[in-house]
Amino acid sequence: MRGIADYEFIRPLGSGNHGQYFLARRPARLPVEAAEVAVKVLAAESTEVAFRRATRELRAFAAVRSPYLVAPYDAGQQDGIFYYSTEYLPGGSLAVPAAPLDRPAALRAVAHAARAVAALHAAGVVHRDVKPGNVLLHEGGARLSDLGLAHVFAEGVTITGMGALDSVEYVDPALLLGERPQPSHDVWSLGVLLHRVVAGTGIYGTLPEGDGLLVLRRVVSMPPKLSAELPEALAALVRECLAPAADRPAAPALADRVDRFAEGAS
Repeated sequence: MRGIADYEFIRPLGSGNHGQYFLARRPARLPVEAAEVAVKVLAAESTEVAFRRATRELRAFAAVRSPYLVAPYDAGQQDGIFYYSTEYLPGGSLAVPAAPLDRPAALRAVAHAARAVAALHAAGVVHRDVKPGNVLLHEGGARLSDLGLAHVFAEGVTITGMGALDSVEYVDPALLLGERPQPSHDVWSLGVLLHRVVAGTGIYGTLPEGDGLLVLRRVVSMPPKLSAELPEALAALVRECLAPAADRPAAPALADRVDRFAEGAS
């Protein structure tokens, strides 16, 4: 794909959650200073109803002012394909950093993601797709990107509509089974993210590649298991994030605690 609408693509940035990301030249009409932007193109055609719902949710996301959120710029539809553009951060992500990250920097990135989630929750928005690939890095830390829109384009679908396999590991099983999105679901995801960043492994062990049904079965039926590599204080915090929803910490408190771990690891 060479472009969409008036976006000229420079190169692919990766794929995930029912779409592909591209680095693109900023169209002259966009009132931003950056020469380049990131564009996500959804893989499947969208109905007009889904398009309206997606743009409504993106407007809600854009209305939240936080230095820990990636700035969305634009959204549209061409030939039934939905796309949207955001600021581009060249530092990569927690999934694929552009340069090696030490533990303090990785912990700060998780804390910043939690602060982004806190800002969304304060505005009544649940992110639904907190994972390493959506925590984008820059010199000062990280910003959270890519509001989870998979449910918009798979209306009425629960387990099979929750996104790519790399997303499923981070999703609260209650959400996978059809529970209405709540702030506590994002806190679960942040706990899994924290485990991954510190221990280097997931809470379900090594998940099978290429077998989506088996991955889903394991996630919804297998209790999480924390790595022995996790320091006890961090393990306790992860366990709190994975506790029953009513017992989980709120995102602002979680961010403060992760920040303290980052300072102690420096």
